[in-house]
Amino acid sequence: MAQATFSVRMDETLKKQFDSLCAEFGMNTSTAINVFARAVVRERKIPFEIGLPPTDTLNEELLNLELAKGYADILAGRAKDADSVFRQLHQEYGI
Repeated sequence: MAQATFSVRMDETLKKQFDSLCAEFGMNTSTAINVFARAVVRERKIPFEIGLPPTDTLNEELLNLELAKGYADILAGRAKDADSVFRQLHQEYGI
């Protein structure tokens, strides 16, 4: 396959951050951009998110508090079942 050069101008700080994050993903910047380009062409949209877990992860106490809030919402009728949520997403956004 013939290779072509792709040149992008961006803020130097952003480039350093991008290079560093790509390294954390286990790839170089060129590979990351190729993965992105192939996915965009294949899906005909921006199709994915590559991410790392947040650095401010919940500790057990905060997780239990959040779970308790969610459970209280269910008991109070402030929650929807997954099927109705997915149906609504499909109707409104085609996904």
